Amino acid sequence: MGECTHDCNNCTEKCEGAIEFEKPHELSKIKKVIGIVSGKGGVGKSLVTTLLSLGVVKNGKKAAILDADVTGPSIPKAFGIKGFMDSDGTALYPRESKLGIKVVSTNLLLDNETDPVIMRGPLIAGLVKQFWTDVIWGDVDYMFVDMPPGTGDVPLTVFQSIKLDGIIIVTSPQELVSMIVGKAVNMANKMNIKIYGIVENMSYIKCPDCGKEIDVFGTSKVDEVATDYDLKVLGRLPIERKIAQAVDHGDVESLIDEDYLKDAVKALEK
Repeated sequence: MGECTHDCNNCTEKCEGAIEFEKPHELSKIKKVIGIVSGKGGVGKSLVTTLLSLGVVKNGKKAAILDADVTGPSIPKAFGIKGFMDSDGTALYPRESKLGIKVVSTNLLLDNETDPVIMRGPLIAGLVKQFWTDVIWGDVDYMFVDMPPGTGDVPLTVFQSIKLDGIIIVTSPQELVSMIVGKAVNMANKMNIKIYGIVENMSYIKCPDCGKEIDVFGTSKVDEVATDYDLKVLGRLPIERKIAQAVDHGDVESLIDEDYLKDAVKALEK
């Protein structure tokens, strides 16, 4: 046995400390799995997740979203998906959006979308693992995992259970950006997971009259932070009314022709 590199994702050795990733359902054929993460909540991970799925679908690929934010799920609402997931008694089937994006979320297991999910950390982590192992996803080119914020039970479970191809970090322009990105980067590095880059949400607002971009939260620090951690900035999302309205009305797929995250999609396709 050679010297340990601590890179369990790409290691062929069978050692005591190796991570044993869970296998998806035998009828699931998933080519690439991308985690969407952040060191804190409220920065727009779910929005970035939905826009990335639209970006790959626009390029002719099959997309799926595993909504791992169990206690704060928002993916079904953005797509206007309601009702329960189907089951054959042994496995669950994801719901599909109008464009064929497959979605699994706790909100698709509840009688009412406003019902709270009251669970302790280990139960939540176990449910996320079941979304991976007990769901028949079928053929998927890109699966996006919408993570809960922080570095707790669920992100750790995902990192140790699902063999991710990499993650994208979402942040915002506030002064906290360095801390937000730093937490996510350090966790990914400890788990030896590839980081594709950073997406900044709420980056600016564009004046409807002159088209000037206004930095609502002050000058962005994302370029400096990206340099500090040797990361790429993959996109900057504006504060824009049509984005908010599309998500609120369950019509996020109407944004498919927008190219907000085209550089991020290109990075994934490479």
